[in-house]
Amino acid sequence: MVEMKIDANEIKGKNDMVQKYTEFIKEKTGADVANNGNTIIVKGEGPAVAKKYLRVLTKKFLHKYELIDNYRVIADKGENTLQIKERKLNEEEED
Repeated sequence: MVEMKIDANEIKGKNDMVQKYTEFIKEKTGADVANNGNTIIVKGEGPAVAKKYLRVLTKKFLHKYELIDNYRVIADKGENTLQIKERKLNEEEED
């Protein structure tokens, strides 16, 4: 059984986004999904819990709620973790 952790600390300011994300992952993968605060743990077997597939699902979720421009998904090499990070936008406006 594979266990993947998804760190969603950056989107905690949004209303119920972590809960909606947990339900979205559970619906799409059919795996056991637990929400521990802002960390989501996905347990299961097969390609439904592969890191690459969960990264794609996370991007789809961000796109669905129009957050894709504000957040990005980072996959750690060698570890079974994904992170949702807020994008660093250049606040300087060019003339």
